[in-house]
Amino acid sequence: MFKHIFYIKILIIFIYSFLSIANAKDIYLSLKKDKVNVRYGPSFNSPIKFIYKKVNLPIKQIDKKENFRRIIDFKNNNGWIHVSQLKNVNSIIPLTNKILFKKPSKFSKPLAIVKKGRVLIILKFDGNWCKVQSGEFKGWIIKNNLWGKIN
Repeated sequence: MFKHIFYIKILIIFIYSFLSIANAKDIYLSLKKDKVNVRYGPSFNSPIKFIYKKVNLPIKQIDKKENFRRIIDFKNNNGWIHVSQLKNVNSIIPLTNKILFKKPSKFSKPLAIVKKGRVLIILKFDGNWCKVQSGEFKGWIIKNNLWGKIN
């Protein structure tokens, strides 16, 4: 009898853990400043691993400890950043070269070619299209092959 209860409890814990992982949403953030230290550990005493020099760079949060967030970028670099250096996501990165169109249609006037890895500021979503800004260019790109949170 006690063995059955033990196995049932283990099964419930396993199912709950699996469902928690399956329902976990990816958390994307952006860099607030143009110089952000990434550390080996979640502390100001931890050595600096590398420095980001790109404001609005989208990153993915993979862990948190107190006021630090463990992040990973689109090149799989990872480390810890203090929350004061992060903001809600407002950008994406194309994983392939993309065409920037004047309107959300492939038949619209092409404005520019956006190179893979370029940080794009999100202005609006419309179905399968994203209105973005990159430097002096504003336009629409197709939503596929983008890294970051895409609503």
